[in-house]
Amino acid sequence: MKILKTLFTSVLLVSLANNAGAQTEDTVIDTLYIFDTHIREAAQFQNVVQLSPKDLRKNTTNLSEVLRFQSPVYIKENGRGGTSSPAFRGTTAQQTAFVWNGININSAFLGQGDINNIGYLTADEMDFKAGGGSVIYGSGAIGGSIHLNNELTFNKGFRGEILLNGGSYETFHHLLKTSYSDSKFSFKFSADYSSSKNDYKVPEKNYFNQNGKYQHTGFNFSTAYRLNSHHTVSWITEFQDGLQHYPIFTSSQIPSQYKTENIYNLVAWDWKQKKWNNSLKVAFTEENFSYFEDIQKPKTSGGKGRDYIIKDNFNYEISPKWKLDFIGEYRKNTGEGYQSGISKIERNALSIAGLLHYSPLENLFFEGGIKKDFVEKITSPVLYSLAGKWKTSEFYTVGFNFSKNFRYPTFNDLYWQPGGNMNLEPEISTQWEMNNEIHFSDFKFSIVPYYMKIENMIRWLPTSKGYWSAFNTDHVTSYGLENRLDYSRKIGENELNANMGYSYTRSQNEENKKQLMYVPLHKIYGMVSFRTKLWEAYIQGTYNGITYTDSEENIEDALSSYFLLNVGIERTLLKHFTLGFKVNNIFDQIYATTAFYYMPKRNYNLSLHINF
Repeated sequence: MKILKTLFTSVLLVSLANNAGAQTEDTVIDTLYIFDTHIREAAQFQNVVQLSPKDLRKNTTNLSEVLRFQSPVYIKENGRGGTSSPAFRGTTAQQTAFVWNGININSAFLGQGDINNIGYLTADEMDFKAGGGSVIYGSGAIGGSIHLNNELTFNKGFRGEILLNGGSYETFHHLLKTSYSDSKFSFKFSADYSSSKNDYKVPEKNYFNQNGKYQHTGFNFSTAYRLNSHHTVSWITEFQDGLQHYPIFTSSQIPSQYKTENIYNLVAWDWKQKKWNNSLKVAFTEENFSYFEDIQKPKTSGGKGRDYIIKDNFNYEISPKWKLDFIGEYRKNTGEGYQSGISKIERNALSIAGLLHYSPLENLFFEGGIKKDFVEKITSPVLYSLAGKWKTSEFYTVGFNFSKNFRYPTFNDLYWQPGGNMNLEPEISTQWEMNNEIHFSDFKFSIVPYYMKIENMIRWLPTSKGYWSAFNTDHVTSYGLENRLDYSRKIGENELNANMGYSYTRSQNEENKKQLMYVPLHKIYGMVSFRTKLWEAYIQGTYNGITYTDSEENIEDALSSYFLLNVGIERTLLKHFTLGFKVNNIFDQIYATTAFYYMPKRNYNLSLHINF
């Protein structure tokens, strides 16, 4: 409570200062500083879903809810707010790269992002890119990548916003954002806090989410300064602190919990000239996690990892038709486990990549990329990508993407005792996709068939010695179709927006030709919103087909298909205040995304959003 009071006092002071500076705000032209520009270029050739802060505020429970209702990603969640993992195109969480302002932040221990412990509301934009991207974003970018981006504006004066959010099961999520900028200097501060008792019940399944409580706190500081017309220096720091209690099924079970503390730091120097520009980034990230088998006793296991990163991107325009990109990155991973058999370890990795862009015609684009990683004690392949896009008419655009991607073993895969395997090879994938975009009137329709093969997939399997160990086993073939329809229309001063996505995913183990576990064949998601000057109403929904929970397609143990629908309404008051009310799971559906862990039935949410 003391933290929230301090934050709200700061908002009041900034609001007063904003009134004083409002007279000059309209006399200058604002510009934008973006930490990760590669995602903009990737959107030319691959399917990228971009969500604004307004989109993110429509699902404030956690990041899993955002992905479930607004992206093609499948979410496997151990009860609401619990351990959660995303999956693109029939892959796994380890084959999904989490990218924070252009820096890969997947855990060196687990090889994935900690999805429900990420403070996504402090981001200014979130992007979901399906398909491989290891040439730019490194290990793990096989099935797709999730991008959390921050932006800084210039010449905007003082601005700010507050979000107060409360709902069923004593669930709260609050956000504060303040910023100041002039022609040379830009600063932004964000803070968010969420918590929930999370004690929902599903009587029909005799399910009570005991010990399901969670809590999260995050802070983000970012700033940029223009030294002159050619040079800009910037700095961003983010702190994330999370607590999750693991649900228990009987009162005789011992309650357990999981704690995380993550720090991300990035300093950048951008140097721009007429024909070339260079962006140098130096980053430091730290992850700390602890598992408590009994919440009343000291931690049972845990780990601490640090990453030191230097990344440089040099871009040169040879001519209006040709452009070169050179990307070099050095990364040092260090780690120390607790009660895991992992002592102090470190790994050095160097990568060199080159991208060639060619545009022979105004409506025709090509891009080719090649990359070599030098990873300590691991043999890594030469990676490549080739993409093209042709706007054949005002109505139709066709594109293709072909790439080779990889993921090297994590610290746990290699060093966990017992079970780590020092002889593991990196996972390697090759993929192709074809992008078809049709524009007609206010409609935009995309059709993306894809095909992917993964070799040397790393799996933990039981051994004859009584413990589990990591092995290179499965060869996986994944193919399918991703469709998306977008519609936007102005009706006088009102606006109607709609989108709907459908994905068909067939992801098979080549040995038994069975669908991989927790990969639904069908997923549909979408939203319709209607906005007037003072009101906005929206409906969002998602459908997941039957989902197998084992590797043998056992229908008796599979998760049933489900359809969820949320309905929300917002009313703007006195220009700066927006009051919202939302009903989640309006049809009171019983569903689960992970075996045995049921999700909440119908529940409610009330929000107040203040802009100043």
